[in-house]
Amino acid sequence: MGIGDYLERIFGGTAEEYAQRAGKAMLEGERLFVVTANPEILMHAQQNPKVRELLLSKEAEIVPDGISVVKAMRIFGLPAQERITGVDLAEKLLKMAGEKGKTLFLLGAKEEVVSALAKQLRDRYPTATVHYRNGYGKDKDADFEEIAALAPDLTLVALGAPAQDLLIYRHIHRFSKGVFVGVGGSFDVLSGSKRRAPAFFVKTNTEWLYRIAREPSRLGRFWNNNVKFLAEVKRAAGKRS
Repeated sequence: MGIGDYLERIFGGTAEEYAQRAGKAMLEGERLFVVTANPEILMHAQQNPKVRELLLSKEAEIVPDGISVVKAMRIFGLPAQERITGVDLAEKLLKMAGEKGKTLFLLGAKEEVVSALAKQLRDRYPTATVHYRNGYGKDKDADFEEIAALAPDLTLVALGAPAQDLLIYRHIHRFSKGVFVGVGGSFDVLSGSKRRAPAFFVKTNTEWLYRIAREPSRLGRFWNNNVKFLAEVKRAAGKRS
């Protein structure tokens, strides 16, 4: 299995189309596991058989969280409308769930971050039920025992890829309903603890540049994931042609 096999499984429509698809699943009591795939998790799949199994599993639907993934899909001649970021998808699903009085579970981030987000959601959507756990508990599988008992309509896991996705994958079989999404660092932004890139960077798909400018230490990670990822994609596409 090569990188093209994972790319072929990634949703190629718009962010709004996928938000509506996930929202419908949540409201109608379906089970849906969404992987917001960035170059990092796709590179992990090259080395980690568990990640490879996850990305090829019928249990998971994959969306392109990052312009590099969109570019990679296009290099392979696959349809790719736009990137679908974890933070945008999470925001839309939280709004839908809140307005319909659904049960939510937030897992991940620091206590002050996730508790602040939970409070905001409770204040904004008084008919919704919001549970949470921070991301610093030693036993994340035990956290999922609690989630399984509550059977929420929407579960967002913010532990970083691929840890968050592998955790959901280990437990997804225990649920008959509910939407589960790995959302990386989204709680920081959604809670207001960290500012997202200005609209110009979001619209031009250059949020990565804004992050590097603010946190130069990210440059090495960007090189190891995004740059090496696209080089690997071009090599794999060349072998196919």
